[in-house]
Amino acid sequence: MFLWFFLAVQLIFLIWIIAGGMSGSGTPAQCRGLTGMELQDCKDAADAGTAIGVGLIIVIWAAVDFILVATYGVYRLAKRRPRE
Repeated sequence: MFLWFFLAVQLIFLIWIIAGGMSGSGTPAQCRGLTGMELQDCKDAADAGTAIGVGLIIVIWAAVDFILVATYGVYRLAKRRPRE
């Protein structure tokens, strides 16, 4: 049961990262009407924001995985039969 829940969480985070990365593709609406260096600066700022967002998702993913594994470990230790 835990394995399937864990894999479902991984799939959700993977979809979230792909969606977050794809949201930064193309020319942002705020950059429309700009030309030259202003356009390039605007696109670079949008790319930096996308990278920060994806990085934050990865940090949250790692934290959630750590909490899931630690919780499962405590659960397994509590359900273990004592040695005789």
